[in-house]
Amino acid sequence: MPSNLESGLFVFVLATFLGFEVIRRVAPLLHTPLMSLTNAISAIAVVGAIVMAGSDRGALTTILGTIAVAASATNLIGGFMITDRMLKMFKTGRKGEKGGAP
Repeated sequence: MPSNLESGLFVFVLATFLGFEVIRRVAPLLHTPLMSLTNAISAIAVVGAIVMAGSDRGALTTILGTIAVAASATNLIGGFMITDRMLKMFKTGRKGEKGGAP
């Protein structure tokens, strides 16, 4: 019977390969909606990391949870900044506004 570590590593490796294949086959037109979806998934990761950092399961769990909060928050903020920048490319330019075609 596999241990929890072996099961967790198996799921992680499987999810990594599956995620890579899904992202690789996405058409360029769908990249902006896909970024929005990954931002939502990152928000779920932030919540999970906060739960782990706040749980009283030992010093290592708290340290790793805190690192996970910082990493997933950085990913979340960066993803929203990139999505906003990509969406500005599709807006039509009006008088006094930035973005859009010249």
